[in-house]
Amino acid sequence: MRELRISYENGRPYAAYLYFAARNGQKSVRTAASADGQLIVDYNSDDLPYGIEILAPWAVSHERLNELLSQLGQPPLSEEEYRPLQAA
Repeated sequence: MRELRISYENGRPYAAYLYFAARNGQKSVRTAASADGQLIVDYNSDDLPYGIEILAPWAVSHERLNELLSQLGQPPLSEEEYRPLQAA
C-alpha cells in the first residue's frame, strides 16, 4: 500500500515523500533526479524504485507526478491520493 508523507517546517510544506509499498527497512542505494531536481526517485538494492521524494510539493502537478509513476511502472495517483499535495 502506498503512503504519502508531507514534511512541514514552521507550518509550511517543504518536501513530501511517496512510498510505493511498506518500507520494510529498505534503503536507497541509488537515486535519479528529474531535470529540474524537484522529483527524486529512490532505488533499493535490487534496483527497483521504492519511492519518490518531492522537493517542492506545491510545484508538482498531478499530471506530472502520474507521468513519472507511469514511467516507473506504478499505478497513477487518484485525485484522493493527490489531494494532500494540492493542499500543500
